[in-house]
Amino acid sequence: MFSRLALGLGLLSATALVHPAFAADARTLQIFVSKSKQSLAVYDGTEVVTTSKVSTGKDGHTTPSGIFSVLEKQRYHESNIYSNAPMPFMQRLTWSGIALHESNSVPRYPASHGCVRMPGAFAKMLYGMTGTGIPVIISDGELAPQPIDHPTLFHPDMPAAMPLLSDVELRPAMPVSPQMPVQVAMNDTAAIPMPAASPKTEPPSEPISMLITRRTLRETVIDIQTLLNQLGFSAGDPDGLLGPTTVQAIKAFKTLRPAEFDGDRSLISDTLLKAVYAAAGKGAPPNGVIMVRRAFKPIFEAPVTIADPGLALGTHFFTLHAVDETAGTAEWLGVTLTNNLSRETMKRLGITNQESSILTGRPIARSLSRIEIPEETRSKIDALIAPGSTLTISDTGVGTETGEGTNFITITRG
Repeated sequence: MFSRLALGLGLLSATALVHPAFAADARTLQIFVSKSKQSLAVYDGTEVVTTSKVSTGKDGHTTPSGIFSVLEKQRYHESNIYSNAPMPFMQRLTWSGIALHESNSVPRYPASHGCVRMPGAFAKMLYGMTGTGIPVIISDGELAPQPIDHPTLFHPDMPAAMPLLSDVELRPAMPVSPQMPVQVAMNDTAAIPMPAASPKTEPPSEPISMLITRRTLRETVIDIQTLLNQLGFSAGDPDGLLGPTTVQAIKAFKTLRPAEFDGDRSLISDTLLKAVYAAAGKGAPPNGVIMVRRAFKPIFEAPVTIADPGLALGTHFFTLHAVDETAGTAEWLGVTLTNNLSRETMKRLGITNQESSILTGRPIARSLSRIEIPEETRSKIDALIAPGSTLTISDTGVGTETGEGTNFITITRG
C-alpha cells in the first residue's frame, strides 16, 4: 500500500491520461468523480496522476454524491443485489452497495445501477494503485484539491528547542595568577534547565480520519450522564442512551431545582444542559464535536465550539498531503462540496441561514475560523496525524452509511 507507484503508459487504455508524475505514497492519493463530466481523476496533492471516463448511476439508481473512502477491495466480485452481476477489480465505497469496478459498458453517460463503472484496463491499473482508506469524492461538478493554510488545521508537534548561547549568561574565567593563561568564557550550564529527555518515537504512519460536526442528542446525553455522575446522581454508563437509570437521575436533578425547570416539560432541553454544566462548574456547554477514527475504528471524540451556530458550516473535506516533523508544518488540501439542506434539516439543526455554505469567496476559511478546538484535544490530534489523514466538516453529522468498518461517510446528495 505504501510502496512507490510507477504508472506505465503500456497499462493505459485510450480513455486514460497519465500525468508524468509518480505517487510517492499511496496514502496521499485522492479520487475525484464528476457526474456531470462522467469522468474520474486521481490526484497526488494538486497534481493529476491519471484520468478516465466513467459511467455513474442512471435515473432511479443515482450514484450518491459525497465523501467516501475505499472500504474493501476484491479482484473479482459478484453483485449480491443485481443477479450476481460480475464486478471485477471492485473497490467498495459503502456497505450498502456502491463501488468502483470494471465494466464492459462505459458509455460516458449515466448507465449503472449506482456504482461507478470504469474501462477494464483503467480499473485494473487503479486497483493496483490504491489501498483501503483512500478518499473518493463524488460530486455533480468537477472538483480539484487546493492548498489551504489555516490555524485551525492540525500540524505535528515541533521538537523541544535546546537553549542557545545567546539565551544563557556567560561568565568569564579569570586567571589565578598573571603566569596562568586566561580561559575562554564558559556557560554556567548547571543553572540551565534542560528539557527532559524523552524516548525517541517514530512519527505516526497510519493516517486518521476526523469529522467535525454539530452535536446531536447522543452527545448531549453523554455529557449529561457524565456530569450527573460527577455530581453524585447515578446516571449509569455514559452511553448516550436514555435508559431508566439516566431518566431517574435527570428527574432527581430537576427536583432539587424546581424554579429553574418551571414550565420545562421536556426531559432533555437546553435548560437542562446549561443547568448541569453550571452545577458542575464547566461553563457554557459546547455545541460541536470532533470524532476521530483510525483504520475504520473509533479512537476518541471530544467537544468543540461552533461560533454563530445559526449559520450553516457547509461541507468541506481536507487531506493532509505532507508533514515536516522537524519544522512542525503540515500541507493540507481542501475542497468544498455543494450540500443544500432541506427546511426540515435546518430546523432540526437550528440553522437559520445556509448562505455561508455557498461556493463563493472563501467558505473553507470562514468555516474553519468559526471552530474552536480545546488545546488538550488539539495536542492529542497533533500527535496522531500522518500523511493521508483526513478531516470532514459537515452540518449533517454522522450519516447512516458511517458505521462499523468505515471512515466518516458524508452524503451530500442521494
